[in-house]
Amino acid sequence: MAQNNNSNNSTIVLEKQRSLTPSSTEEVRTIGISECEQAAQCLAEAFAVDEVSRYFVDTPDMAHESEAAKYKLHHNIMRYLTAAHCFKGTVTTIGPDYDAVALWIQPGGDMDDWLTFFRSGLWRLYYQLSKEGRARFFTEFFPLLHDTKHSVMGARDPDSYYLVYLGSKPGARGKGYARKLIEHMTDKADLENRATYLESSAHGNLTYYEKYGFTHVSDIQIERGIEPIKLHIMIREPVNQAGSSKGKGGENVGVRSL
Repeated sequence: MAQNNNSNNSTIVLEKQRSLTPSSTEEVRTIGISECEQAAQCLAEAFAVDEVSRYFVDTPDMAHESEAAKYKLHHNIMRYLTAAHCFKGTVTTIGPDYDAVALWIQPGGDMDDWLTFFRSGLWRLYYQLSKEGRARFFTEFFPLLHDTKHSVMGARDPDSYYLVYLGSKPGARGKGYARKLIEHMTDKADLENRATYLESSAHGNLTYYEKYGFTHVSDIQIERGIEPIKLHIMIREPVNQAGSSKGKGGENVGVRSL
């Protein structure tokens, strides 16, 4: 019996190895909730020092907490957001170890429902965040993003693609993974003649996104911290495939959306 079990385990391992060939790991794939934790780990690493991510954990009433405790909370935020997109959005990844990950909301998608809120675990943040962290996350941040997107996109809001998060592990940057994740969805947007929307907290990333057809249209800011944090709103209009030339070049070391 033990020998048979080992044989079965070997077969499973071989099947996994066949499915993760070097060529397949360099292609974008869409993942589900069973791979949520691996994708969330990538985003947690990618945004470990991002000022928007730190905004929810670097609060006055968290000053007594250790960096390890703050990182654990940051990781939980990424875990719940990734799970929510697995349920009601789209999560794409590339690389042999979930080296880059993108969270998307496609046209007609909507995560503003109680079922997704509870299934994803986002409700847990009411108890895990500090009082100020809750106010920043639920009362300021999410309503601001929701209202801004609706205001900027107008009637096109439910008909557009939304790049919510895009991040690469520090050791996987410079390999073109972010480019592939962007083009995987913007190619689809072009075919459907739809716009793509994003927010970026890093001004230096604007030129990176411009390579792929995004245009900076306005700024907003979150203001409960000591210093306001600015978010840059960008829109990419659909491109005629026959006449377009896609941006190439180096990959930004800190690709950031949201």
